[in-house]
Amino acid sequence: MILPEPLQNLITAFERLPGIGPKSASRLAFYLLRAPDDISQQLSEALALLKANTALCPECFNITLAGRERCEICESRARDESIICVVEEPLDVLALERVGIYKGKYHVLHGVLNPIEGIGPDDLKIKPLMARVANGQAREIILATNPSMEGDATALYLRQQLQQFNVHVTRLARGLPVGGDLEYADQNTLLRALSGRQEMN
Repeated sequence: MILPEPLQNLITAFERLPGIGPKSASRLAFYLLRAPDDISQQLSEALALLKANTALCPECFNITLAGRERCEICESRARDESIICVVEEPLDVLALERVGIYKGKYHVLHGVLNPIEGIGPDDLKIKPLMARVANGQAREIILATNPSMEGDATALYLRQQLQQFNVHVTRLARGLPVGGDLEYADQNTLLRALSGRQEMN
């Protein structure tokens, strides 16, 4: 079946999203074709404003509103500046915040070390993390990278880099399944992992 070009273009665009295969992309496109106009309009507006109205916090590199000097967490006086939780992605911040017990700050790496894919230390937000620690306010760094091969390698690399500073380095406890992602973990698992974090030897 030959589809009209606008419909095929939308299907192709959906297929480029993670976790969306050809069948899901087709279902979404045909749904939007039949849906009321306001649904397509809202989606279009939300996508157009997504890039224009968001930015990375210059301190922790979490996603925030464009134009802000720092994100809400970094600006909050209720947060403990002496504890920095290092995560892979902004979705991990969201997962930890849902637990509701962590009251420190964050640092988002935007990925993990992966030599096979050509991702090295300079491709991540590691230098800004070292600069934050060097200012002397941090007393504990929680390495909350995912319990995967790449996440563990990144945590080990960070621990080596942090040895030059007088800072306590911990790692989330293994309440998280190996190969799992923080964003998919339930709140109880995250609570145990945060509470049972351990010294990295």
